[in-house]
Amino acid sequence: MLNQRLFSCGKSLYNEIINQLNACSDSIPPLFLRLILAWEFGESGFEKLHGTNWFADLTFPFPFNLLPPSISWNIATGFEVVGAFALLFGLATRFFTFSLMILTIVAIASVHWPEHFSSLSELLKGYRIVDEDGDGFGNYKLPLIYLVMFLPLLFGGAGKWSMDSWLKKVFNF
Repeated sequence: MLNQRLFSCGKSLYNEIINQLNACSDSIPPLFLRLILAWEFGESGFEKLHGTNWFADLTFPFPFNLLPPSISWNIATGFEVVGAFALLFGLATRFFTFSLMILTIVAIASVHWPEHFSSLSELLKGYRIVDEDGDGFGNYKLPLIYLVMFLPLLFGGAGKWSMDSWLKKVFNF
């Protein structure tokens, strides 16, 4: 009898916790994803804004190699800075998410991908944060994590606590 009451009480408490978590699922997780991605891309964008253009030393994949390095630098800087503010406020979130995903894929292909690899095991050596020993295997782990973090924003939007949500309510988008 006592075990049955404890089980029932535990089940009720569990269900209440799950209901509370579900109620927050489309507000808190997208907000925190937006905030951390805004920080990361904003930091990178402001570093470019106040730094020297090092894109001339890179080989970009087609069709990005058709642009001069100075234009690529300005596009990357602009999308990182403006995209960071857009993510921060949750404004045009899917557009900037998709744009920053493209930027990240180009960065992986240009900077983070291995210089050479002949097997899957060699490719997986590049799944790391830093290429400390300069062995040519790359360091694509962090940009890949960013791409995965962008997926819920791309498919689910900015969440309830965003300008996108507010605009949708006000203008019935």
